[in-house]
Amino acid sequence: MADLDPRLTPARSDLAARHLEGRVTAERFVDGEPARVIEGLAPLRRAPRPDAALDTEALYGERLTVYDEDDEGWAWVQLARDGYVGWLPSHAILKGEGAPATHRVAALRTFLYPGASIKLPPTDWASFGARVVVMRETEANGRRFAVTPEGRAIVANHLVPVDTRETDPVAVAERFLGTPYLWGGRTSLGLDCSGLAQTAYEACGVTLPRDADQQEATTGEAVDLDPRAWHRGDLLFWPGHVALVRDATTFLHANAWMMAVGIERIDEGLARIEAGGSPLRTVRRIVLPG
Repeated sequence: MADLDPRLTPARSDLAARHLEGRVTAERFVDGEPARVIEGLAPLRRAPRPDAALDTEALYGERLTVYDEDDEGWAWVQLARDGYVGWLPSHAILKGEGAPATHRVAALRTFLYPGASIKLPPTDWASFGARVVVMRETEANGRRFAVTPEGRAIVANHLVPVDTRETDPVAVAERFLGTPYLWGGRTSLGLDCSGLAQTAYEACGVTLPRDADQQEATTGEAVDLDPRAWHRGDLLFWPGHVALVRDATTFLHANAWMMAVGIERIDEGLARIEAGGSPLRTVRRIVLPG
């Protein structure tokens, strides 16, 4: 397993995915079962405990494969979006393929109502980028609602067709300005640096890996470290950190220094981070589809 990233490899000493047979050693191999997230947010943790490290988050409608479940209400899964492996609360998922998503959430977050009325107490919420299956639309009191297979109602103008692409990842990232920094977070309630980059580019039709080192190693093309060569949307990488170039003088990032998503001057930010022992290491440019 030396060549396999454990973050992306569904393998333990006692159990592993069937497709890894012959590549890893395990007591047994299983095919896994398809499932999807049915709650607004599901924490993916490193161990089956509520106090275990938060590695990432799975959003409403996200697809995954379940390889194991324990007796304490935890499922060991691999996410379809970026391949991340970890433990999710079993109550947050529903097994089965289900219908393919038709829409995604375009608002920072939206409520899921038990019926077509904004006066009803919401039963849950869904974050920007969440995938939604719309079975039908209905109108009540002059407002359009999209209805999911579970009978939940979502304000229709908070959704766009699933194949809709934004054209500017920086503009997407700017919507999260002021969002608290959260290690492993991926929503407007809290996110980290790589979660912000992943979310911004996914809205533009580009799927990035989850973590900054993975993004640095696998995405886009290298750009000179001279700021005069940078374009809006270029990704700046330090060890364990990523930011998006905003313009000729500023960059945008979720960071633990501000404990929020914020904007910094390029010269000041580069100097501050280098003074902390981490000079800029790589700049990558991603060409959007089309």
